Amino acid sequence: MSTEPTVTNAHDRPKLNNTHKIVVQKYGGSSVADAVKIGNVANRICRRRDEGVQLVVVVSAMGDTTDDLIKLARDVVGPRSAPDPREMDTLLSTGELVSSTLMAMAIKSRGYGVVSLSGTQAGIQTDDTHGSARIAAINSDRLLRELDEGRIVIVAGFQGLSATGDVTTLGRGGSDTTAVALAAALKADRCEIYTDVDGIYTTDPRLVPQARKLKEIGYEEMLELALLGAKMNPRSIELAAVYGVPVLVASTFADVPGTLIHGGESMMEVRKAVTGIAVDRNVAKITVRGAPDKPGVAAAIFEPLAEAGVSVDVIVQNSPQGGTTDMSFTVSEGEFQRAREILDKHLKVKHAGVLAQSGLAKVSIVGTGMQNSPGYASRMFRALADAGVTIELVTTSEIRITCLVKREQVQAAAQELHRAFELEKPGS
Repeated sequence: MSTEPTVTNAHDRPKLNNTHKIVVQKYGGSSVADAVKIGNVANRICRRRDEGVQLVVVVSAMGDTTDDLIKLARDVVGPRSAPDPREMDTLLSTGELVSSTLMAMAIKSRGYGVVSLSGTQAGIQTDDTHGSARIAAINSDRLLRELDEGRIVIVAGFQGLSATGDVTTLGRGGSDTTAVALAAALKADRCEIYTDVDGIYTTDPRLVPQARKLKEIGYEEMLELALLGAKMNPRSIELAAVYGVPVLVASTFADVPGTLIHGGESMMEVRKAVTGIAVDRNVAKITVRGAPDKPGVAAAIFEPLAEAGVSVDVIVQNSPQGGTTDMSFTVSEGEFQRAREILDKHLKVKHAGVLAQSGLAKVSIVGTGMQNSPGYASRMFRALADAGVTIELVTTSEIRITCLVKREQVQAAAQELHRAFELEKPGS
């Protein structure tokens, strides 16, 4: 039997009113990569509308459109110049406009009332930081008016309008942030993120075949996993936690249950202390040796990196000896060479040398249950030792323990940790 929705005149469909629940959906670039996929998503949206749900749908740019536009801009200005940030934002915002208008056309052709809106038309107001703007406020009047008229609203993700009247973009993963922010502003029942994975797993299934999809996970744990590279934008999770927006992560391509991210208390005592294992295989370490142990030294090391836009992650300072100390930190592999060059050129404090090591990875155990229970660090270290994995560096938070290891050992580390904490088994 065909799953194609019955085509009728949009005006014949009953209008939904504010007694019907609002759901915000988001579809990523892989979900809308071509005309066939846009059509499939349109069918999914129409079926959900037939269930009596008021829908606001956020879409990303098609496939690799954003990367292609970035490359085109760089080709235009040449290798010695950087594209103007204001013009770059205007350019990149067009990718989502293309996918949102095509999606509206597909839904319209199926007989449903629909309207596409840019971020500006949707009332998304941001600060004026081009390339990584933050949402300041959302004027939801237009969105509510369109919903009251019975229309499905398609919103171009990743973009907004600054107070100076310029188009801004929200940075990588910004469409997730758009969707959660709209759900918060509209007091939606939940936000649904549809992508090329079918949920959040205990770890990367490509590394550990026994990885298990989680039915639900708390905001705090999901934020840690997202910061460590899991399949969600950390800003969107932080926003969801602040406004209490439940977020479902599910597959665009299969009708299977996803993972619900929420702050419900009902799940807090029926899950494992360790919820998941996060892996980041794109890590390098830099150590500034023999720096003076006095105020201002850390600032002198990290300020030049910050000014150059190099993001520093794990930072560990060794105990001082003889008035000097070693400062170690990690950067992404892609920023490794640039970070070294910046330190060579701008490091003004006296030091005994800079050690640099690439080819590393981070493996972390995450879980709120570790907060008040001892012994998880020792269990983690024993598991890594049993797997023959050498620990290069350790850092912790209240709900996370992270070890830096050699990249070629990360799969063995993840597999052994998954087994040691029995994450393939549901429940506690």
